[in-house]
Amino acid sequence: MSPFLLGSIRLLAGTYALLTVCVNLGFNVSLRRTGDSYFSYFTNLSLIGLVAYLIAAAVQTLCYWKRTREGRSGYPLVDKWPRPFLVLHMVLMSTIATFPIIVTIVFWSLLSTPAVLGTPYLAWSNVSQHILNTVYALFEIFMTNIPPLPWLHLVVCVVLLACYLGVAYVTYATQGFYTYEFLDPSEGPILAAYIVGIAVGEVIVFVIVRYVIALREKLVNRRAATADVSETGESFAGEQSTYLGFLIC
Repeated sequence: MSPFLLGSIRLLAGTYALLTVCVNLGFNVSLRRTGDSYFSYFTNLSLIGLVAYLIAAAVQTLCYWKRTREGRSGYPLVDKWPRPFLVLHMVLMSTIATFPIIVTIVFWSLLSTPAVLGTPYLAWSNVSQHILNTVYALFEIFMTNIPPLPWLHLVVCVVLLACYLGVAYVTYATQGFYTYEFLDPSEGPILAAYIVGIAVGEVIVFVIVRYVIALREKLVNRRAATADVSETGESFAGEQSTYLGFLIC
């Protein structure tokens, strides 16, 4: 996949995800009068993370494409970023590769009812937030050259999930409702089972994603070893080296 095509797809996906966020937020504010609780839902927070990553990655990739056409190399924006920003970008990458899958599994297995597809708006909203989010993640996993997720990021992802519990219970204390019914402490042992189950699910998804990416890298490297590398640097092998360099530098 050429840098221009990859950047364009990322930009299109990021723009659509941003549109989804804006439309749902506007709907909650203007019609439901629940805009103050929009950022209390993990689904919405994870989708915003996807928007940030996709648009940032699109800009980086398109800037790289522009520089290669000018006979230069490297990512101009990344070259100017402080090291902490690069680390945060990598952590964001790990969250968008795993959290959407968790959101999709939890929503359709535990939270959904026939009503979630009951109107055109609800159908669009729930498909966009709870199906396409995983499509975006799978695209990054299978169709780009992001590297295997660092093991340290597994700890960060689990900690972020734990921190969300704080958001949920602050929401209950300030607005009087639980964002997800299974977080109600009156559920007793079931609450603990849900929390531990989601944490274990994150670990499983993280490990699977990490080794799927590692397998993809192995197959790509094998193909690159037998393919002729074009002089323009736009071959499969060239892209592999370039994007990995960007993501792990």
